Amino acid sequence: MSLSREEIYEKVKDTLVDALGVDDDEVTEDARLMEDLGAESIDFLDIVFRLEKAFDIKIPREELFPGDNVLGDSDLIVDGKVTEAGLAQLTEQMPHVDFSEFAKDPDINKIGDLFKVSSILGYIEGKLN
Repeated sequence: MSLSREEIYEKVKDTLVDALGVDDDEVTEDARLMEDLGAESIDFLDIVFRLEKAFDIKIPREELFPGDNVLGDSDLIVDGKVTEAGLAQLTEQMPHVDFSEFAKDPDINKIGDLFKVSSILGYIEGKLN
């Protein structure tokens, strides 16, 4: 199934509107899932499930959003900051996410800012093409 970026965006937007109960004009490419759209960690499972159905793809756990393998590993987070090793693991695990800004101040509390609508688009595009 080959879809244009615009077609992917529309499906992702519909998915997020349904999953998060937001208005579709709130779902822009730069919108952050947690900060701007009010997603909570439990919502990520629902979003993944809905994206799998919408695009007829399988999304392995931890591939779209980080999980406990990084966030729960005490060697990868020290004093509330993601270590170099943690950052390397996140970057390898999630090539669709831009970690360049986060790397300057890898505060674990800012990790939610990384999850934008654009990172979902990049992930889905990579899966489909």
